[in-house]
Amino acid sequence: MSNIQFGKQDIAKYPFLTEAGQYLKELDYSLDEFEDPSKKRIIERAYQRVITALDGNIFKELEDHDTEIVSFLIALIIVRALGIRSVSRKYALGEARRTEMFLEKDLKEEREESMRAVLRRIFSDLFSIDVMQENGRFKVKVADYLKRASYFHDEHWKLVNRIVSKGYVYLDPDETVRLIRDELTLYIYDKVNKMEVRQLPQTIKVKVDELRSKVVKHSEFRRYFVATKYPPCIQHILQVLSKGENPPHSARFLLATYMLSVGKSVDEVCAFFESAPDYNERVTRYQVEHLAGMRGSGTKYTCPSCEKVVSDNNCYKTEECDGIINPVQFGRRRMKSEGTKPESG
Repeated sequence: MSNIQFGKQDIAKYPFLTEAGQYLKELDYSLDEFEDPSKKRIIERAYQRVITALDGNIFKELEDHDTEIVSFLIALIIVRALGIRSVSRKYALGEARRTEMFLEKDLKEEREESMRAVLRRIFSDLFSIDVMQENGRFKVKVADYLKRASYFHDEHWKLVNRIVSKGYVYLDPDETVRLIRDELTLYIYDKVNKMEVRQLPQTIKVKVDELRSKVVKHSEFRRYFVATKYPPCIQHILQVLSKGENPPHSARFLLATYMLSVGKSVDEVCAFFESAPDYNERVTRYQVEHLAGMRGSGTKYTCPSCEKVVSDNNCYKTEECDGIINPVQFGRRRMKSEGTKPESG
């Protein structure tokens, strides 16, 4: 697809493409130039890209195309210089979600062959997925679908609930884009890790230090648990979160309902999720309050049974789990054997 002509707007929306690197070479920037006050706007824009991602939001700006393209590169440098894996993951996810936003819009509105070529390039060249259009919907091969959808735990994504015909799965634009979110996140995360950060200009160092201060103050994972206190299934979810990784939806539901059941407050439960790459304080609080019966119908959700935990592939059973049918029983038994009282919020 070397004959595809990418415009500046395309590169600004999808700055991870090879063409972005070629365009940056044409601009002929060097890091030393960013000591110049005239480049302050680009550095600020890069910093805002990172902060927006860490706050769990999507950076939607797309005004000055040159600024957007260069700010992506500077944002990569800032995150790489910081060197905190959980921040790198959150930033990568934020950029992936930004790309999703543009892809969804372009998939719905694309009419020109040039735009179709750009979209094919992203799906085919970067992720080896052939996406075709038919009667206003998109379709991908069953094998390509299963390779990615198998990681989604929502019933909606199961093949039995999809429209399948002649070896293809039919999708809406947003579903088509969601299919590659994890791969796109890893692709951008890999770009962060491959950045060579040597001598940085003071103007960028200041932003790295500013980001470090913010991360330590607001985003550091609070370890509210003792390794031996909770059942293995809960310990595993906490370990995943402590690494700055995203547990599946079923695991999040298990963790939240378990913690509420053993007396944790909504604030304490929300804190467990702070290091997740896709953490959004407002959304997390709303969901936890819903599970606690503080919203909607007022129904308080209970912790899933061990049978359900097993069926969701969240079970990491040990001998200490023998004889229990719900994870909550493990916690109560453990606290009783240690002569401690059950926790209260």
